[in-house]
Amino acid sequence: MLTNKVVLITGAASGIGRAVALTCAREGASVLVSDRDDAGLQETAALVRAVGNEALAVTADVGNAADCQHLVERCCAHFGRLDVAVNNAGIAGPSARTADYPLDGWAQVIQVNLSGVFYGMKYQIEAMLRTGGGSIVNVASILGAVGFASAPAYAAAKHGVVGLTQTAALEYSAEGVRVNAVGPGFIRTPMIQTLDADRAVHDMLVSAHPIGRLGESEEVAELVVWLASSRASFVTGAYYPVDGGYLAR
Repeated sequence: MLTNKVVLITGAASGIGRAVALTCAREGASVLVSDRDDAGLQETAALVRAVGNEALAVTADVGNAADCQHLVERCCAHFGRLDVAVNNAGIAGPSARTADYPLDGWAQVIQVNLSGVFYGMKYQIEAMLRTGGGSIVNVASILGAVGFASAPAYAAAKHGVVGLTQTAALEYSAEGVRVNAVGPGFIRTPMIQTLDADRAVHDMLVSAHPIGRLGESEEVAELVVWLASSRASFVTGAYYPVDGGYLAR
């Protein structure tokens, strides 16, 4: 589905980002993988190369606009173009009710989870327009559609990602840049390991998904890669949950 395409993936040191990188590589893409965690990032790049495709690892913080610009510049300098971008990097942030939520926690979550997507898209779209178009997939969340007690910053940021996705799709789809978002439910990744370690919390999370289990990163990656590919050529401005039925409750 992605033969000879160049894909940029943020938050690729583990979890969904790593699964997306490996799935893209298996579908024929060369990838630029990015994360703040350099050790995990290098491991992801090695796994991609083991599949038989080229990987460039660039350490970056998506909450910094200059880093996002640098990622796109490195990608274009190394591979000659940018065809697909997957804005996946994100943090969970503190857990507290709205009136008790720490101001620094709010600022950090919004900076990484929302501003980081905006910064990425700003430079990714510019690069794609120069070469006739491309596809952007933003990783939002089920909390881009509903609230969640004690996660006001995360829910606000992910709602913002959905709105930003729809807005950019309206602006650039006619110029060949498709923009979509996915909404993962609770996926078995390092981000939820601390929650999942508590059996009562684990059981609560599982019960929230009618399918009867948590999701796997690879299941999200399959949807991301489809949206990124030409098989989704008439899909833009969409928000696709991949949530085991969470939002159908």
